[in-house]
Amino acid sequence: MTRIGGTWQNWARSASVRPVRVERPRTPEGVQRAVVAAVKQGLPVKAVGAGHSFTGIAVAPGVLLELDDLQGLVSADAATGRVTLLAGTRLHRIPGLLAPYGLAMENLGDIDRQSIAGAISTGTHGTGAAYGGLATQVVGVTMVTAAGEFLRIDEEHESEMLPAAALGLGALGIIVEVTLQCVPAFVMHAIDEPVPLEEVLATLDERVAASDHFEFYWFPHTDIALTKRQMRLPEATVRKPLPVVGRWIDETLLSNGVYRVACAAGQVVPAITPSFSRLAVRLTGDREYTELSHRVLIQSRTVRFREMEYAIPVENVVPAFEAVQALIARRGWTIEFPIEVRFAASDDRWLSTAHGRASAYIAVHRYWRADPTEYFGAVEEIMHEFGGRPHWGKLHTLTAQTLRERYPRFDDFVAVRDRLDPERRFGNRYLERVLGS
Repeated sequence: MTRIGGTWQNWARSASVRPVRVERPRTPEGVQRAVVAAVKQGLPVKAVGAGHSFTGIAVAPGVLLELDDLQGLVSADAATGRVTLLAGTRLHRIPGLLAPYGLAMENLGDIDRQSIAGAISTGTHGTGAAYGGLATQVVGVTMVTAAGEFLRIDEEHESEMLPAAALGLGALGIIVEVTLQCVPAFVMHAIDEPVPLEEVLATLDERVAASDHFEFYWFPHTDIALTKRQMRLPEATVRKPLPVVGRWIDETLLSNGVYRVACAAGQVVPAITPSFSRLAVRLTGDREYTELSHRVLIQSRTVRFREMEYAIPVENVVPAFEAVQALIARRGWTIEFPIEVRFAASDDRWLSTAHGRASAYIAVHRYWRADPTEYFGAVEEIMHEFGGRPHWGKLHTLTAQTLRERYPRFDDFVAVRDRLDPERRFGNRYLERVLGS
């Protein structure tokens, strides 16, 4: 399906564009035809999944390929755990597709609205000191190149490019299939618990090491951290899910419904924000349950926001967090969204924020109707001091000159891009800024 005109905008309403035309291919061959046609006309071409990136990484001024119809399971092998999915498959559909084979993704982020290709291409990650981001689960991709050809990259085909293609920012080609290394399905024992922030920071290393997955949230204007820790258990473990009504109250009524009203009201009367934040940490974040992995890792988030997130060496997380905490107090800001702290293992993906180093992530947010510029800019300066690498799909101001210094394999990635897309048919302003022309 092809249509002319119209405005595309991302979920956060932080990026928009009026493409020359929008195409909605239903097959990999349809993607191939669209790329060939765009190149012949001298138009740039970009694919978009759910539009959940906060940056302009998916902005398509020429031909925009919506991959909503390119979803589903291509193949699955229960014995090897290898699963191939069409690129537009939404993360929230994958558990159901894997269930008949007794498989699960090794780790997930806390939002599952993205497409699998978009999630791996922007460096989406979860938390867990022994686990990498979603791109580390990728063992193969098939993409359409600027030459209009299908290119398979895996251990047996062009294997030297896999560390680039598994997290490629959409700069190397249009991904049509993704092959993942999955694991046997498992359940998780989860404990959400409010703990004094000072205590969490003083014992953070021990807390991270003691759980398979650990993270915490801190609402500015409070002295409490909302901790989340989980242990992985065999699928046969007896599940003890949250009561349906209790879960609805926590995740739908309080964390989304009431919170949306409070955020909106805080834009009119900022003074209510600290009081609401203190109430929030008293009413939420205290529960224990055992459930299937994806039902534990994924959170329901319907309040629209904007986000910046930086990865820093894990040993820098406490001083960096304390610097942000002091910044907010010093400036006297009223910040309605919590700060989130997560962890990931070192990996070998060339443009992964955790490339070559165990990493901690500090994420800051603002309600989508609030101007985040001053807050994000000041936090970004702190992250630079601690060797930060920005999440590719979240707001930041870094350019290729600075990023080249942060990524040892940056020039190797650019060389692959030069080989696959020398005329920058898959480029846009964002990629020009972060990768160079």
